Amino acid sequence: MPKHTWKWTVAGIALTAVLAGTAPAMAEDLEDQMVIATTGGLMGNSLQKYFYDPFTKAKDVEVVPVAIEVPDQWARSEAMMRTGNIEFDIVTSTGPDLVARTNMLEKIDCSKLPNVLKYGVSDACTEYGVARTTGGMLINYNTDVFKDKAPKNWADFWNVKDFPGPRGLPDTGDRDWWVPVAALLADGVAPDKLFPLDLDRAYKKLDEIRPYVGVWWKTGDQVQQIMRNKEVVMTMSYSGRALAVIKEGVHAGMSWDGAIRDTGYMSILKGAPDKNAALAYLDFFYANSDAHIPFMRDVNYATGSKTVIDLLPPEERNLYATSPENYAKLVKPDFAWIGAHREELRQRWTAWLNR
Repeated sequence: MPKHTWKWTVAGIALTAVLAGTAPAMAEDLEDQMVIATTGGLMGNSLQKYFYDPFTKAKDVEVVPVAIEVPDQWARSEAMMRTGNIEFDIVTSTGPDLVARTNMLEKIDCSKLPNVLKYGVSDACTEYGVARTTGGMLINYNTDVFKDKAPKNWADFWNVKDFPGPRGLPDTGDRDWWVPVAALLADGVAPDKLFPLDLDRAYKKLDEIRPYVGVWWKTGDQVQQIMRNKEVVMTMSYSGRALAVIKEGVHAGMSWDGAIRDTGYMSILKGAPDKNAALAYLDFFYANSDAHIPFMRDVNYATGSKTVIDLLPPEERNLYATSPENYAKLVKPDFAWIGAHREELRQRWTAWLNR
């Protein structure tokens, strides 16, 4: 008999998966299938190649990926919680999710993930998630425009006199705290003094830059496109998207000074039917060290491995968030505060943007 049978529809596309429980009993007492919800496209394909397929081969556990955007993932997970029919084992989490959605996530005993502890950066394993990829919300700038003097930090981003030209800022994802954080850094607030966020001060500073924002971008594809088309001279960007633009040959640079740390986590949904396999996968992700560098080169984001980054040549190493030089510059958000003030942050942002 099939172990799971479920039908999934996202944006009008039906995905039906029938998971047949045919694998033999395993020494590790793992289930024979595991469902992972994550974004599709390049990320999904690269995870399949470097981690899902090797895990299946090593552990005899079939990985069934569900390509779904993170907001839709959580909406579906909430519906699962209401019905008690849990279909996902591993979900994709952001930092705020690890605080705001603890009622939906299984606690993780990090002591039972020896490879994560051995090979991961110091905070790769948290109570509700294990780091998958790490980047930063940073400044991506046109090197043709700024040949002699490049913008280094958010104060330079706000300095339209010395660094003239249209800017890009996000109106998507976690922009309701990313952008105010950048504004406070531009206004001289020290990274370790950012939280709790002084929103009045942040929005006063945002009023200064608003007339110079040429594009409020909404997707990762769009932020790449506005750099290709030279619609802006600099923009806040996902580091992976900025690196992709550079690899394409666009004359662009990245500044990591004050970049806002952006880590994607792998979490286990509460009531996951295949929890043991999910835990085994989290540990395998870090044990499979040979896969990390080609995976990083494919997706343009670093993993949470502290060992593989040093294997890269210096000029390539510094393109990633976890290089020692860049990691020290990252601003680490206070997700407990952000999680506790989510509604206030959203309302303040929406009111300011729409006025």
